[in-house]
Parts: sequence; structure tokens; C-alpha cells
Amino acid sequence: MRQFTPALACVIAMVSCLSGPVLADGSGDPAAASSQDGEYSDKAGNPTFSIAKDGTVDWYTGIGYTRYTANCMQCHGPDGLGSSFAPSLVDALQTLSYSDFLSIVANGKKDVSNSQDLVMPALGTNPNVMCYIDPIYVYLRARSDGAMGRGRPDKREPKPAAFTQAENSCMG
Repeated sequence: MRQFTPALACVIAMVSCLSGPVLADGSGDPAAASSQDGEYSDKAGNPTFSIAKDGTVDWYTGIGYTRYTANCMQCHGPDGLGSSFAPSLVDALQTLSYSDFLSIVANGKKDVSNSQDLVMPALGTNPNVMCYIDPIYVYLRARSDGAMGRGRPDKREPKPAAFTQAENSCMG
């Protein structure tokens, strides 16, 4: 698990400002190309999911569901499908890159139209979100890709020791 620090927030903000309006390829190919300490990455190095044929999800996908439900569902609706308060993240990750996702969560976003004002608060200092940002992203990526259905996963892999260490370090 990547540890979120104020320095990382600055890097994310700088990258999003410097890169300008780059067209993201969204989730891209979610196939796991590597794994370290129970966390899977795609060929571009972005966090991704691993779901066994029997439906067992990796730890990150499973805890991502739990953390999404605790911190994001109130606005973005059950299973990332959106609500009258906020858009579907399942749909958004079709075009939103990992770095853009991080930037929006950390820095917030305001979208004003003639019909409504949508405001995503900046959560960059909230450890309940930022210490679990990779698992939340991985869970939503699995939902967006159609690899995971609605609801809590029935089975998940055991918690990796490295996750516990990173979690303890991040949460203080």
C-alpha cells in the first residue's frame, strides 16, 4: 500500500497542473502484470485487482469495498453507481486515469452547470480516505471493468503483513 503523505499530495497537484488537459485512457488493461506484498499492478504500474475463478478477491479489492462504503457511498451511491448528489464512479473510471482519480480525491473538484453545482470536497488530509486510496481505486476499477458485481465480495484473500504495516504507519 502506498503511504499517502502531504508531499505526495503536492506531487499529485503539480502533475495534474503541469499535464494540462491530457486525454486519459481510463482503466486501460486491468490485467495484473505484477504483484508485491499482495498488491497487484497493471503493466503501467497502476493498482489493479485480482479475482480468482471462484470469486475470491485480493485483499485490496475487498478492503476497498469496505472503505468505499464507509467514506464514499454517502454521495456516490451503493457500489459506485452514482446518486442525485454525485456521479457514478463506475462510469467515471471508464475515462478517468489513476492519477486523475488521485488528484480529484485529494484536491476536490467543482463542476458548475446551469442546472446544478456539484462539489467534490478535497479529502487529501483525511486519513480514512487517503490511507486507503489504492484499495478504493482498485475496488472501483474492478466494478468499472465489470469484473466484480454489486455488493460485498463473498471471499477475499488474507490481509498481507505489508498492508498492516503501511496502515499503521499512515493512520499514526
